[in-house]
Amino acid sequence: MTIYLGIDDTDTRESRGTGRLARTIAAELARSYTVTGVTRHQLFVHPAVPYTSHNSSAVIHIRDAGNGAAAGIFATAKEMMLADFIEGSDPGICVAADRDIRSDLHCFGLSAKTSIVTQGEARRLAREAGLLLEGLGGTEDGVIGAVAGIGLAASGNDGRFVVKGTTRSLSGNQTVAAILASGVDRVETREGTVVGEGTVALRKFPKPALVGGAAVLYVEADGDGYRDIVVG
Repeated sequence: MTIYLGIDDTDTRESRGTGRLARTIAAELARSYTVTGVTRHQLFVHPAVPYTSHNSSAVIHIRDAGNGAAAGIFATAKEMMLADFIEGSDPGICVAADRDIRSDLHCFGLSAKTSIVTQGEARRLAREAGLLLEGLGGTEDGVIGAVAGIGLAASGNDGRFVVKGTTRSLSGNQTVAAILASGVDRVETREGTVVGEGTVALRKFPKPALVGGAAVLYVEADGDGYRDIVVG
């Protein structure tokens, strides 16, 4: 079982990004809970949608020990977000256990990738499913991305990991064995061929896609080895 913590719209063009804040929150939560990763989810980019740079939301994945942890996770993250509030941002936060995530939440996430969705829709879905959702300043439009991100992350087939195990400690040329040991579940080509050995030239650090609930790093041939492809 997994608890998902979604945040969005926490930054401005001059400030640290939502992804960095999500990593900071994840590090703090890891002191009390088992954090299994942080994913980035791309939402609709359109002139009618206000966003900072790329209109993406972040979701922290936490193993649910079945001890009613959702409320504590929500309280910790909310406190950190309020303490680090950026004037001009419109943050939102949502926490949901996977057992409470219904198909309409998945559909909302998919819609938020290709069309304009509203706060009203996000709040209604959260209310009907009994999710913890709150806007923490400004217009509170961040509740849209927070809910959408959770719907997408819970589908197991959207976005990419920006934190997974020790992936952020890797750079340069790395063996497939080292990449798998860092927390990536599979290395494969876009054609679906699993790569079990060799060397991968990383653009920065491994950013595996969330595919079928697994962290999959896509690669392509590059000379005698491979190079990674950022997907999601």
